[in-house]
Amino acid sequence: MITEAQKELIKGTVPVLQEHGVALTSHFYKRMFTHNPELKHIFNMGNQQNARQQTALATAVLAYAEHIENPSVLLAAVKHIGQKHSSLHIRPEHYQIVGKHLLASIQEVLGNAATDELIEAWRVAYFQLADLMIGVEKDMYDRMIQTEGGWTGWKPFTIVKVESETAEIQSIYLKPTDNGRLPKHEAGQYVSVRVFLPELHLYQPRQYSLSDASNGEYLRISVKKEAPEGKPAGMVSNYLHQYFEVGKQLELTAPTGSFQLIESEKPYVFVSGGVGQTPLIAMLEHLVDRNEDKAITWIHGCRNRDLHAFKERIKTLENQNPNITSFSFYDEAQDTNSEVLSGWVDLSKIDAIHLPLEANYYLCGPSGFIKKHFQYLTDQGVHTENIHFEEFGPASLQLN
Repeated sequence: MITEAQKELIKGTVPVLQEHGVALTSHFYKRMFTHNPELKHIFNMGNQQNARQQTALATAVLAYAEHIENPSVLLAAVKHIGQKHSSLHIRPEHYQIVGKHLLASIQEVLGNAATDELIEAWRVAYFQLADLMIGVEKDMYDRMIQTEGGWTGWKPFTIVKVESETAEIQSIYLKPTDNGRLPKHEAGQYVSVRVFLPELHLYQPRQYSLSDASNGEYLRISVKKEAPEGKPAGMVSNYLHQYFEVGKQLELTAPTGSFQLIESEKPYVFVSGGVGQTPLIAMLEHLVDRNEDKAITWIHGCRNRDLHAFKERIKTLENQNPNITSFSFYDEAQDTNSEVLSGWVDLSKIDAIHLPLEANYYLCGPSGFIKKHFQYLTDQGVHTENIHFEEFGPASLQLN
C-alpha cells in the first residue's frame, strides 16, 4: 500500500507534470518502442505521429497524481480506458512492460530530481493503478466470454457487403467467418479492427463505431476515407477503402465502449458532425425498433448535400416514428431550403422546444465540436450529467 509520505512525493510532481508531462510521455513512448518494438502492433502509430496519444497519457498521469489521495474519483475514467484496452486485447503482462519504461522515463527526464524515494513512490503508485486496471479489464473480458456469442482477442470476420454512403464514407457489413452467433451489442458501442499495413510492416488496430442497432445477423462499421493519402490518422481507413471488398476477411475484437444509449423517461437529442453520427445512428435505430414514444431531435452537420451520409436512412426512420424531428447543417451552402441550415452546427438556430433542458443529449464529433456544444448546452442550463459524448481517438476532453 502507498504511504502518506509517498503520496506527498507524488503530489509534489504535479507542477512538473503540468509543465513537462507531454515531454515525459513522448520520451516514454520512444523508449518503450525502442526496447519493445512488438508493441507497435498494439498501439495506434498514427496517434504517435500526431502526438494525441502522448497528450492523452500525460493528461491521465497528471490526473492520477492530482487525485492520489482518493483515486476512486477517477473510476469512471478508469472504466473508459479499460474499455479501450479490452478492445485492443491488452493483457496483464503489458502493464509490467509499461511500468518498467514509465519509471525509467521519469528517472531519465527528471535527472537528479528523481530521487530513489520518488521513483519508489511512483513505482508503488503505478502498480496500484495497474492492479486496478487489470481487475477492471478482467471483469470486462469475463463478461465478453460469458455473453452468448461473445469472445476475447481477435476473431476473423468476412465482409459480406460493402455499401457507399457518400464519396467519403462506406459501410462494411461483417459476419463471423466461422458462422458463429453474434453477441448483442449496445447502441453506441464500437469494435476494434486490425489490418496489416505493408508500408509500416505492422499490424495496426483502429476503433470503429457500430453504425447499426444490434440485429444478430451482422456487424456494420462505416468508415470515412481521409485525405490526403498517407495521413497518419487515416492510414487504416484509407487501406480499408482501397483494398477490402466482399469476401475479404478482417479481424475484430468484441463490441465494447462506455458511450451507450441510456434508457430514460427523458426526451433524446442527438448532435453529430461528419462521421461522428455513426454511433448515434445505432442509437436512433434502437429507439425506432422499440417504438419510442418520447420526443427525439436529430441534428447533424457536414460539408454539403453530396457528403451527407445516411440522409435517406434518417428520412425513413422519421417516417417510421413521428416523434423524430431532424435538422441538417451544411458548411458549404448549396440549394438550401427549409430543411437545411447553412454553416456549421449552431444549436442557437434551433427552436428551444426541440432542445429541452431535461433531455438526454448525445454529442459525437471532433473535440472542438464537442466542446462548443457542451458549453452551449450548459450555458442554457442543461445539467452536465445529461450530456454524454464520444470523442474519436485517445480521450483528451476533460468536461464537467
